[in-house]
Amino acid sequence: MKTIKSMLAIVALISFTSSGQAQDKGKITEEIKIKTSSICNMCKKTIEKSMAYEKGVKSAILDVDSQVLTVAFFPNKTNPDKLRKAVTLTGYDADQVTANERAYNKLEDCCKKDKAVHKD
Repeated sequence: MKTIKSMLAIVALISFTSSGQAQDKGKITEEIKIKTSSICNMCKKTIEKSMAYEKGVKSAILDVDSQVLTVAFFPNKTNPDKLRKAVTLTGYDADQVTANERAYNKLEDCCKKDKAVHKD
């Protein structure tokens, strides 16, 4: 009898855990594309890492060549304005929102738009 109760408890626990994971997968995400002032692969690493810590962000991928950050997010946790603000607090422009000056000044020289060497 104890064995049956134990097995039922384990099955119930597994079912409960699985349903919680399924709920996360079923959440609806939205996507936004943000034009940044990024320049190099160091910028990519910095921005993507900072976005990983933002509440509600599912994924963030920066295309260095086009300077476009694509963010998938949960709209019940965050919104485009908050995401743009997060990018600016990392030191980069986000669409028409200018980078936070203090954060910008902490960037490596190669990541600063004013000092970047452009390839011709």
